[in-house]
Amino acid sequence: MSDWLPETPRNLAFPTTAYVTLAGADWLASASPHPERMHRLWAEHPAAPSVLPCGGVFDVINAPALFGRRMADRLWSAGPGSGPVATHRGRILLFAAPGTAQRLPALLAWEEWGSAVPPLMCHGSGDAVTVPPLHPGPGAAGAGTGGPGHAGAGAARGCGWASPGAGCPDGRADPGDPAAPTGSRWLVAPDVRAPWLPGPDILLWACVRAARGVLGADRETARAHHEPAVQGADAVLTGG
Repeated sequence: MSDWLPETPRNLAFPTTAYVTLAGADWLASASPHPERMHRLWAEHPAAPSVLPCGGVFDVINAPALFGRRMADRLWSAGPGSGPVATHRGRILLFAAPGTAQRLPALLAWEEWGSAVPPLMCHGSGDAVTVPPLHPGPGAAGAGTGGPGHAGAGAARGCGWASPGAGCPDGRADPGDPAAPTGSRWLVAPDVRAPWLPGPDILLWACVRAARGVLGADRETARAHHEPAVQGADAVLTGG
């Protein structure tokens, strides 16, 4: 995970758990209408991502990689922490409380800093998500270069997310997608049967904090480029 949050200290305040425990697998399977089938799938294909419906056990907020990284950083450094976090094809996936996908966009629309937040993909009831393998396979080291993944409202949009029933009939992600096995991995994996999940209010707070951080960084960069230019112009005028 060294390629994910290089500025985040590796300590108990920011876990980077890559392995799903048995209890965490029970929680993930509970999102499926057929939990036993999911357990069989994972036993037979431990290195394959799988598809689970959203809206009942969890929602998923999908953010661009850098912004999602900032959100997770704020949640752990100054907030209450996060629920499970994964990456999939250049995106950060934050697992949230059911109902968050519906409420968060409305809260952002009223928020002063909402316009500074990049477009988020919010997936709740009626959507399904590709979740990473329970354990990283032999290619997991290479997966880091692919980073988190793109998500969309349906497989027809080429986003790695599908409507319920899409993907393979047995719940596996589309094996024809070459990015699926290597571009999907856990960063904070579920490890209990009932993990705490942030709701819309907490994720709104994280969005605002992350947006302010981006704006502050942009201002510092602009200042760093502006001051030498001004000093150079003053030197020319003084010399003239």
